[in-house]
Amino acid sequence: MQQTANHLRKTIRQVLPFLKNITDETASQKLSPDKWSKKEIIGHLIDSACNNQQKFVRIMAQPHLDFVGYDQDFWVNAQHYNTDSWTNLLKLWEFYNLHLAHVIENVNPKVLQNTITINGVGLFSLEFIMKDYAEHLKHHLMQVLPDANFLKSNFENVYFV
Repeated sequence: MQQTANHLRKTIRQVLPFLKNITDETASQKLSPDKWSKKEIIGHLIDSACNNQQKFVRIMAQPHLDFVGYDQDFWVNAQHYNTDSWTNLLKLWEFYNLHLAHVIENVNPKVLQNTITINGVGLFSLEFIMKDYAEHLKHHLMQVLPDANFLKSNFENVYFV
């Protein structure tokens, strides 16, 4: 899992300078009323980090976990990310993900095959959802930084749980 943790850290290091160059005003702009702004996308990634931390740690504690999903649009709207400070959102996103990289690299290999279902869907191993998380992150970062070619990866066989 060291490779996954390193990959997550590398992604954070690579994108952070580009994200910091985006102004608060630009980060708040919506291309259309039904699309998230850059702030809301980063907010969603904070929510994803929060939910995945719960999954990671809870799966470590037992052989199988039935987990509830979450309404991502409700979470984004309820937290009013678009009116928050871009700088503060980036700090929270960065440090939360650095913590997840720490969790991933320190996971006991004996629990990597513990499983989870989410809203009754799938049977995913802890190893899979940890790897999938890093790709989900990149998927959304490409929405914020569409010209960041270094983020492109093969999203085939990735579920984004």
